[in-house]
Amino acid sequence: MSSLMSCRHGLLIAGAIAILIAAALPAGAQSPPGFSPMDKSNPAASKQDEGLKPHATPPTVTPVDKLPLDKIKLPPGFKADVWSSGHPGGRSMVMGTKGTMFMGTRVIGRVYAITEKDGKREAKVLVQGLTQPNGLAFKDGALYVFAINKVFRYDNIEDKLDNPGTPVELTAAYNLPDTVHHNWKYVAFGPDGKMYVQVGSNCNICETNPGIHGQIRRYNADGTGMEIVARGIRNTVGFDWHPVTKELWFTDNGRDWAGNAGPEDELNRVTKAQEGASYGFPYCHAMGIPDPDVKRPNPCAGVILPAALLGPHAAALGIKFYTGKMFPNSYQNVAFIARHGSWNREKKYGYDVVIARVSGGTARIEPFLTGLLNEKTNEFYGRPTYVLPMADGSLLVSDETSGAIYRITYNGKVANN
Repeated sequence: MSSLMSCRHGLLIAGAIAILIAAALPAGAQSPPGFSPMDKSNPAASKQDEGLKPHATPPTVTPVDKLPLDKIKLPPGFKADVWSSGHPGGRSMVMGTKGTMFMGTRVIGRVYAITEKDGKREAKVLVQGLTQPNGLAFKDGALYVFAINKVFRYDNIEDKLDNPGTPVELTAAYNLPDTVHHNWKYVAFGPDGKMYVQVGSNCNICETNPGIHGQIRRYNADGTGMEIVARGIRNTVGFDWHPVTKELWFTDNGRDWAGNAGPEDELNRVTKAQEGASYGFPYCHAMGIPDPDVKRPNPCAGVILPAALLGPHAAALGIKFYTGKMFPNSYQNVAFIARHGSWNREKKYGYDVVIARVSGGTARIEPFLTGLLNEKTNEFYGRPTYVLPMADGSLLVSDETSGAIYRITYNGKVANN
């Protein structure tokens, strides 16, 4: 099958899946979007425009001269350049030991490999036809690819980019649910050498099975020894470990159709003593807001409240702590967080990168990369999705809408502080 035919085949599969999902929804849940059959959402009570719907991510290549580089604003001394482009829908990023960048997608069903030759970077489709293969991890020369409930390991992948061959399938071992709603994966190896895996809620707002959904799990690399690290999570597709404390920090997207003001997205911390605890979903949100549609007595009792709030419908996704030497000392151990931007909000919010300055169990949120949202016209020009610090101290930011990766550098002309 030609690459063009393979691409079309993958898109047809994705389209068929979307049609099947829509057909499975009750008639009243098909408009407005964002529902699953379990949903208890009440859009009318939100007093929001019920015509709000997720922004489409076109599976097209944005020419380099059309990328919104000129709109990006950064603190003094920082600069943004285009690191790579031509990979539509690209989201999560992991770096191989031999310099290959692997990039997952959600909508387009592809995994890319980005390589450099003669000073130029090119992206090739490494794998395609998967259902939302957003979750990638790299360890001991192997690339782990997590789709909705499929898990594959490609051994010695950097030596086989032109022909990855048949992967080792770990699907049965990981035993992930096959529900699509909020279950595109984020995965990463922790400081303990174990694989951490997100399993999102299977609805916008509903009572989930706490043994299956709304979790962060921990496994041995081969899928054995599953443990639940955190519960009561709606939709985290970004987490990282603090460089000093080794504690897990994760972003979590607030529910939709409860008003333009939120509940706000969260930045949460998991201490060793709190492993297995609940972070509130679906009964308690943000800094202790009871849910208006799914109720129980004392909804926030025993809930671990956020370290910080990340804004209303900001869609906070990728998070990475910075330990590089290029940026000023004040950025050491600071978390960079990509906010993908709102859809369920009449006045758009996010479309940027913020930093979280951690102090014990709390954090202070500050702007870093802005300019991709025009608040006057309510238009956005890009959607920062994931961040990745590089070995040279620069920071990569993926833009799903533009199919590009920006590289943030610091020129050293502003005094280190």
